[in-house]
Amino acid sequence: MRLKNKVSVVTGASKGIGKSIAKKFAIEGSKVSICSRTSSKKEGFKVVDEIIKNGGEAIYSSVDVSKYNEVEKFIQRTIDEWGTIDILVNNAGIGMLKSIEDTSSNEWKNIMENNVESVFNCTKLVIPHMRKNGGGSIINLASVASYVGFADDAAYCASKGGVLMLTRQTALDYSKENIRVNSICPGFIGTPELIHYLSQTEDPKLEMEKVIDYHPIGRIGTPEEVANVALFFASDESSFVTGADLAVDGGLLTRP
Repeated sequence: MRLKNKVSVVTGASKGIGKSIAKKFAIEGSKVSICSRTSSKKEGFKVVDEIIKNGGEAIYSSVDVSKYNEVEKFIQRTIDEWGTIDILVNNAGIGMLKSIEDTSSNEWKNIMENNVESVFNCTKLVIPHMRKNGGGSIINLASVASYVGFADDAAYCASKGGVLMLTRQTALDYSKENIRVNSICPGFIGTPELIHYLSQTEDPKLEMEKVIDYHPIGRIGTPEEVANVALFFASDESSFVTGADLAVDGGLLTRP
């Protein structure tokens, strides 16, 4: 029960990494407020049901995290329900396989709004509540693409680089208020998003073999392995850690 009596907000939690983080936090004693896009509403309610059936507390909201007014309502609902917010996980994000020449202005804007502006929106609205608590923990899901490029992945790589630097700058600005901000850089993780990513290639099976080969450990990761790291950052076990980034990548970033 490392998060007993804590209230957590997890975005993009209807599936994949976000779902695993929400369930892990609930098991550890946190009340969890989750959100996802309207298209994933059914899956979001299922996550809440699973948490409640296992004795936890959770609520779901349908939110476009790229829209400030929707995030504002989401955060206020959490406050109305439980009175505080101790932990924020900025997990929501989208990807697209296109070179910079093939990326339209609208596609570029969509990636930036969903992957970077969403982090800005949630962080800006949660910080005042953490300040009232005397501190809190913000965890941003960046990516190995924050450090290295991938072919035909211009907008996504640029957006995740932005998330990494926003993490460091926010940590610097709010460390004296005991608000810790850290990021996780996953490698390729076995999620529905990875299947969608591979489906955009000419030979998904061959691409999966290449993806596995990226990782010296010899396999892709699981959402639960990322959730374990998120739990560390959320708990008091990381009380002297802020502005850090932890690669959960099976060694991918060790390769030249």
